[in-house]
Amino acid sequence: MASDGSPTPAFYALTPGGWRDYWTLLHPPYTVWHLSYVALGAAIAPRFRMQWLLESLLAFFLAMGVAAHALDELRGRPLGTRIPSSVLVGLAVVGLMGAVALGVHGVVSATGWLALCVPLGAFLVVAYNLEAFGGAFHSDLWFALAWGGFPVITAYLAQAGTLRPPSVLLAAGCVGLSAAQRVLSTPVRRLRRDVAEVRGAVVFRDGTEEALTDVELRGAPERALKLLSFTMPLLAAAALLARI
Repeated sequence: MASDGSPTPAFYALTPGGWRDYWTLLHPPYTVWHLSYVALGAAIAPRFRMQWLLESLLAFFLAMGVAAHALDELRGRPLGTRIPSSVLVGLAVVGLMGAVALGVHGVVSATGWLALCVPLGAFLVVAYNLEAFGGAFHSDLWFALAWGGFPVITAYLAQAGTLRPPSVLLAAGCVGLSAAQRVLSTPVRRLRRDVAEVRGAVVFRDGTEEALTDVELRGAPERALKLLSFTMPLLAAAALLARI
């Protein structure tokens, strides 16, 4: 809850100011959730090297957790942070350059197939979060593809150097999970950031009434998001432990 009594822009958002803004900017539950897809992609590969897992995780953290979220905040301040625009630009540039550098290292040392993933990933970060090309790449579908399927494919390629049916099926499953995330998070985000007041009541068949509030409306989907953001890392950790 913000200091004025209004809900924060996200369930994990802290009161604006100082270091709290950077915590909020990272979207910690969602970032860890999507990094879990990287871990799952690496875990099912026929051969496994910890180096490529760590580099893949770091690359996606820099690209998605830092650069993408900095660009998203730069465009419209949806999280309401007080981070200067120049700092957000710097975070985006450094994050994206770091991710590209790690990707280039993967191209040279792991597999040439990553030469396709590196520019595609950089493009998606910029095109999605800045709503380039008239917002053509800023949709629920592109969100699911970019932050659900793409991490699986990239991490798998870094380990195996090729694609096989299990990686495609896992990527499709993670696209579905990311799409479900959007179905849950979009109305919650709208209620937290755009809605000033909710009016009405739920009338039951026995004639009793229950006031309808924004807290009631976002309660169930938000609890589902919290559970999923906790569950996905556990599944990824289990897959990695079984592999190691």
